[in-house]
Amino acid sequence: MRFTRALFLRCLGVVYCVAFLSLGLQVKGLIGRSGILPAADFLQAVAQSYGPERFLLLPTLAWLDAGDAALMGMCLAGAILGVVAGVAPLRWPVFFALWLLYLSLSNIGRDFLMFQWDALLLEAGFLAIWWAATSEPQAAVTWLFRLLIGRLMFLSGLVKLTSGDDAWSGLTALQYHFETQPLPTPLAWYAHHLPPLALKASTVAMFGVELVLPLLILAPRPFRFAAAAGFAGLQVVILATGNYTFFNLLTLALCLTLLDDGVFGKPVEPSSSLRVLSFAPAAILAVSLFVPSFGRFQLFNSYGLFAVMTVTRPEIVVEGSRDGEQWVAYEFRHKPGDVRRPPSVVAPHQPRLDWQMWFAALGTVRQNRWFVSFLERLLEGSPEVLSLLRTNPFPEAPPRYVRARLYEYKFTDRATARGDWWRREFKGEYCPAISLR
Repeated sequence: MRFTRALFLRCLGVVYCVAFLSLGLQVKGLIGRSGILPAADFLQAVAQSYGPERFLLLPTLAWLDAGDAALMGMCLAGAILGVVAGVAPLRWPVFFALWLLYLSLSNIGRDFLMFQWDALLLEAGFLAIWWAATSEPQAAVTWLFRLLIGRLMFLSGLVKLTSGDDAWSGLTALQYHFETQPLPTPLAWYAHHLPPLALKASTVAMFGVELVLPLLILAPRPFRFAAAAGFAGLQVVILATGNYTFFNLLTLALCLTLLDDGVFGKPVEPSSSLRVLSFAPAAILAVSLFVPSFGRFQLFNSYGLFAVMTVTRPEIVVEGSRDGEQWVAYEFRHKPGDVRRPPSVVAPHQPRLDWQMWFAALGTVRQNRWFVSFLERLLEGSPEVLSLLRTNPFPEAPPRYVRARLYEYKFTDRATARGDWWRREFKGEYCPAISLR
């Protein structure tokens, strides 16, 4: 597994680099001093509530400094370390630093860093520290990686079956998914218009990959390789039709742990002898399951995307006005807005505000307190927040009022497209007009 391990660690370093670079492009607008959810304010509130206990309850390097320069510094350091992670002479300290930096940002990112792939990167990153700590890849850690990819896949299928959602049990989920997923690609438009029978067959195939193939991880080599191929194939399809950030790259990297050096034409060496060190991560993971304070270290997580399929696509359109009469819409970088603008291809970058707007549209403004803060930053004309948007319709001075309206978006069909990718219907107010003056 030496060659396979080295290849995986290089790939994981690339994923780390992408994740840190992506976050660095937007961190000031999301959690900076003038951002939507300032990390410094959050840490101050935690400190006032919990005192010295705060360091265990919320482990983060940001306790030293949560200013914009410090946040950008952590992102830049993570990106640089991600580049050198796979080739550093002593790799485990590099992977420990990567894990600590990402944990530090994740724990202060709140709504904007609570995605399952953030947790998956931390869990895989923790195991990578131990895999990189010895000259030979330890069998116990190898199997922890394999169980991680198996758990990710199996739970993703299990939550769909046990949710009671008729779209999954009736095999009709993909008739909605390509249209209603957070950030579709242009290919999603074409996938949405496939014949219903083809979409049902694809749903069956997906369940096969997520529920059956994980069982092959425990089988002999050829079956385990087949599981890896199936997992990778599913990720390629998801990557082609949806912008799921670095999640697909990370999952593809984890598929490498199911292989061995023989796949790459290298000699297959016998499994290394078991050492005490190889059982350390398993012991730590076991403790984390029973000690609540370990939860913030995100060493062991639950997974399962799209347990309940969204069958409609509500979208929030944010508008500003100087007089309360004439309203102009803010255009986001990647989420649907202008019906003539095609879906973006943006992965592995994650525009985290655009993603949160999708979740916000599924609820109410009372359930998404960050959204009010976002509107307030628009009224203040925060350059950091405005940089997260495609357009600023008020370049000279902030508007006096902002509001949010709810629309239902649907893909156009082949007969009536006429250059439009979407059609939309007004559903009502999401947030009434607010003003700071």
